[in-house]
Amino acid sequence: MRTTNRVYDLSPLYRSFVGLDRMAGLIDAASAQAGNTASYPPYNVARLSDDAYRIELAVAGFSDEDLSIESEQNRLTITGRIADQGDNDDLDYLHRGIAERGFERRFQLADHVFVEDAQLENGLLVISLKRELPEALKPRKIEIGGAQRGGKLIDSKTGSKKKAA
Repeated sequence: MRTTNRVYDLSPLYRSFVGLDRMAGLIDAASAQAGNTASYPPYNVARLSDDAYRIELAVAGFSDEDLSIESEQNRLTITGRIADQGDNDDLDYLHRGIAERGFERRFQLADHVFVEDAQLENGLLVISLKRELPEALKPRKIEIGGAQRGGKLIDSKTGSKKKAA
């Protein structure tokens, strides 16, 4: 069961986030957004592997030209605006259940997560995301050696040794 009226005070956690003020701000923003997020359009977020994700949005009635996808500074924004359809104004609808309203949906992306691809098929917008860590951030093993031998770095993927700088 999800309630939207809960407010969490995360300020006691800030003491534990030494040097991670940005992380605390993201948690605050996510909790504030969770209470205000509308349910339109419905979406799924799936993890395909450790470094691959997929966001699926149900956007029935929208075409490629009606959708805009923007990625900027760890934020993914998807906007949908249907152009005015003057030719359908003369129809007398008995029931209108297909939502044709515009929307803006935002997702906060983790560091080094990039949009790889976006496809629209059968009313489903599928956005593929990939995490790509720079070499400098990948884990590496450091061999312990005496001063006479000099330390060596070991590449975690290949196992090859390199002279430490």
